[in-house]
Amino acid sequence: MNVKVFIIIAVLGIAILYLLIKLYLMKKSLKEIEISLEQILKEDTNNLISISTSDKDIRKIAQILNKNLQDLRKQKLQYQNGNQELKRTITNISHDIRTPLTGIIGYMDLIKEEADEHKKQKYLEIIERKANDLTLLTEQLFNYSKIMDTPTHIKKETHSINEIIEETLVSFYSIFKANNIVPEIDICKEKIYRNIDKNTMTRVFENILSNVSKYSDGNFKVKLEDNGKITFSNKAESLDATTVQKIFDRYFTVENAKKSTGIGLSIAKQLIELNGGKILAKYQNGDLIIEIEM
Repeated sequence: MNVKVFIIIAVLGIAILYLLIKLYLMKKSLKEIEISLEQILKEDTNNLISISTSDKDIRKIAQILNKNLQDLRKQKLQYQNGNQELKRTITNISHDIRTPLTGIIGYMDLIKEEADEHKKQKYLEIIERKANDLTLLTEQLFNYSKIMDTPTHIKKETHSINEIIEETLVSFYSIFKANNIVPEIDICKEKIYRNIDKNTMTRVFENILSNVSKYSDGNFKVKLEDNGKITFSNKAESLDATTVQKIFDRYFTVENAKKSTGIGLSIAKQLIELNGGKILAKYQNGDLIIEIEM
């Protein structure tokens, strides 16, 4: 009996000793993680947490922390790059605004001193062109400011995609007419309902149609299929496949001799994803094709 008790006590003693050693090693590993994490955050290095233990649970914690550190660095880098690019772009646009503005003031002074009506008319035409340039630059600056106004949370309700598209198309009627664009509309008869935020989806379609008004060479097609897939397409010879691959980048700007596009499609992508959908752009046979799936 005493032997059995001794064996039990011995086994318990060994178990306790094992647990104490394991506890010590775990505390040591957690201390290593604490020191390593504190140093990484303090020095803002690209190092990752390293530990000496082979305990799978502790190593799993370290892996999770390293994964979060990598994600945090990636987000920080994106924010820093985006913020710097935004500042640079706004500075460039603000600088560019001075050129047509200075020209307008100069030609207005010339008109005051000019007696020749023919020359006055010529100066007025130049002023009009520079005023249009100023309007485009101001619009571009306004578009960049929209970044700060992009929502991160939305209120979803059941809405008809058909109705939102139709309402947006109607609102662009005068713009299409002014740009000699005749839209070809193919919207399915069946009502397509989705759980979405109507305001942000309207903004998506407005941004796409605004892009169409800038780049379309006269034609434009919109199609809504029974499965909810939406396709916008227009002839855009001023673009190319390489450009279209970057068209959803946050600060990417396409420029040509007449006009430029800002970040409308980038915002559209963000809002589509916020509503649980997907958007992609393709360039085929001179056509810019934007597809949305909700």
